[in-house]
Amino acid sequence: MEAPKFSSKYRIYWGLASLGGAIISGTYASLLTIFYTDYMGLVGQWAYLIGIMSFVYAIWNMVNDPLFGIYSDRSKLKKGRRIPFMRYTAPFLGLFFIVVWFAPGGSDKIAIFWWMLITTLLYDTGYTIVFLIYSALLPEITESEEERNKLSVFASFFSLLGTIIGFLIPDFFRREQGLLPLQLSMISIGIVGTLLILFTTLKFKERPEFTKVDEPLKIGSALKFTFKNKSFLILAIGNFMSIFIQQMLLGGMFFLADYVVQGSSIILLVALFIPLVLGVWLTPKLIKKFGVVRADQILLTIGATGLLLLTFVPPVFMYVSLALAGLGLVGPLVLTNVMFAQICDEDELKTGVRREAAYFGMNAFFTKPAQSVAIALPTLLLTLAHFVPRDALGIIQPQTHPTEVDFAIRIFMGLIPAIALYLEVLILQFYPLKGDYLAEVQEKVLVLHQEKRAKLLEMDKKQRPDTDQQ
Repeated sequence: MEAPKFSSKYRIYWGLASLGGAIISGTYASLLTIFYTDYMGLVGQWAYLIGIMSFVYAIWNMVNDPLFGIYSDRSKLKKGRRIPFMRYTAPFLGLFFIVVWFAPGGSDKIAIFWWMLITTLLYDTGYTIVFLIYSALLPEITESEEERNKLSVFASFFSLLGTIIGFLIPDFFRREQGLLPLQLSMISIGIVGTLLILFTTLKFKERPEFTKVDEPLKIGSALKFTFKNKSFLILAIGNFMSIFIQQMLLGGMFFLADYVVQGSSIILLVALFIPLVLGVWLTPKLIKKFGVVRADQILLTIGATGLLLLTFVPPVFMYVSLALAGLGLVGPLVLTNVMFAQICDEDELKTGVRREAAYFGMNAFFTKPAQSVAIALPTLLLTLAHFVPRDALGIIQPQTHPTEVDFAIRIFMGLIPAIALYLEVLILQFYPLKGDYLAEVQEKVLVLHQEKRAKLLEMDKKQRPDTDQQ
């Protein structure tokens, strides 16, 4: 009994969807806060609108991700319960992403708010469907933890490339006068990202035994087993911290460049992402030496220390702090989905069915509010610091309280994310899937899948016409 393995070519194919999604999500994460706060002017007396949007956004995410995850697990479509949803939603994801950036400019802040709220909810729904499915596919296509690690490494590498692209493109076009050049670049990003996602869906197939053999749990039972799973609850709470700081760092990078370092945001990006890119390829060695969980904790500690230093060091040393932070973020980037695969294996032994989408959906119930907090918190801190947004032409204005603005940015870029990562290290100490128990789970899952394949063959034989009688 051997788990499926993939060639390097197919690992690249797998990573292309991650590249397309990261170009879109990287642009969204890096640009959204400064676009609506600094360019659209939703700050000061209008800051409460960002707070309302963040609250609604959090509620929406807490509801739609778990519901779609459970629906995907229960689906019995002929073409599968995963890839069709991913394939046919991808064009809408690209479209919804594009319209986010066409908010009606001007003095009517209420109109800008409604545009931001509606388009953000539509974008997030499309992104949820596509990448909830993408995440759920990884544990299903192979039982091998080594192969899952390799696929996750390729996906993480391409995700980093996409995030870098998603940072560089808006950084280049936001320096042009007027919004049209920036908006045209958003159209290109939406189209390219969509095509890359579609390509991956054409290169992979689902394993039919999980759709045809497994009998889905009822919704009540699915929720009960999910919330009783200790491994899942610990990882989801820890993952809240990771999602929170990733959104904070990407959303605050332009603020750090424009108002603290007062230099090129590209150099800051290089300092953060080069250690990330190199660290991705080091994770297999760390896993081999320390195991998945311990490797994650080591990396998170390094990242937290770098962010803590960023709060206090002079601007010239911030590049070193960001480099340490980048190395630390390799852990949640590469290893979180591998741990979710372990959780789904453990759950299948208890329930008899694969329920990846339910777990990734319920994970969003815990983690998506982190994105809302990360959008609202910088706006709140900047408002308290008397931040002055740039003018209608995109020109930075002198600050009335420059020291307070500087410290506010350091807090939401350094101190708060550092505390969150240290907490995640502590939380993961209680994660149970490691050592002999993990090895036992992986062995039993291989046996169970062999039984399901045998049952699928029996079902197919019964459905075929008896050729001897024709």
